[in-house]
Amino acid sequence: MTTELEQALERIGPVDASAAQERFLRRAIEEGLVDVAYAPVDSPLGELVAAVTPRGLVRLAYEDGRGDAVLSELAARVSPRVIEAPARLDDVRRQLDEYFDGRRHTFALGIDWTLARGFTRRVLQSTAKVPFGELATYREVASGAGNAAAVRAAGNALGANPMPIVVPCHRVVRTGGALGGYTGGVERKEYLLSLEGALRA
Repeated sequence: MTTELEQALERIGPVDASAAQERFLRRAIEEGLVDVAYAPVDSPLGELVAAVTPRGLVRLAYEDGRGDAVLSELAARVSPRVIEAPARLDDVRRQLDEYFDGRRHTFALGIDWTLARGFTRRVLQSTAKVPFGELATYREVASGAGNAAAVRAAGNALGANPMPIVVPCHRVVRTGGALGGYTGGVERKEYLLSLEGALRA
């Protein structure tokens, strides 16, 4: 004996879960219920996790098995209303693809600086001005942030960069040209600098 619910479901027929999810997502966005949209992004350096808010890119992270930690950080520090919405990241993915293909030298993305405050934000904003294919020193970006003596603090700020590649902390090196550290590992820093033709012989 079938229940009324089962009879109603039979009348509706099979449900396209993907279409239903897309309708739900579209409605949530239209009603302002999504503060952070994220999506995985393939790259030559491994999978990235990208996230945007209505203000712009808020997070770009090397996944490295930390995807859940990145999402937890976004939920705790930006908004708990985080949802996977790949279509919202189309422009970010396209620009990153163009960059890795050598066709883009400047990103044209809005930036949401929510995850960086005070001196860290100033260091990252100074770093964002370092042009494609060029290098700056930790002292230079510290100076651009208003305190040339705060070289170590500038290094810490760069290590906490929530948007590597787009905010090009890979272009910052030690005085004398030694590469220094990088949030994604020195091999990735070398790859990015080689891609940009910025490695000094």
